[in-house]
Amino acid sequence: MTTATPHHEHEHIPVPGYADHKADRLARLNKIEGQVRGIARMVTDDRSCIDVLTQISAATRALQQVALGLLDDHVRGCVTTAARTGPAQAEEKHAELTDTLRRALRL
Repeated sequence: MTTATPHHEHEHIPVPGYADHKADRLARLNKIEGQVRGIARMVTDDRSCIDVLTQISAATRALQQVALGLLDDHVRGCVTTAARTGPAQAEEKHAELTDTLRRALRL
């Protein structure tokens, strides 16, 4: 007698492109979270506008660096894999990437 295996055990769950750098990405995001809490404390403590703006700029740049790292992970992982899989998958990832860049560049 054989037992049936539930369908979900055979489904392929895609691994995010950042999987190899997940710990680094999380560590950086945790550091940025600390920066943002520090900025809030600066406002609470009535620090100068220029000091607060300088720290906001630093946190913004740090987030942009994380975003660029994630984008690089996505292109090297997901987009490259899709391109090797077939034209339809490549086109789908290309469209997704273009849309993502379009949204990201609307500063």
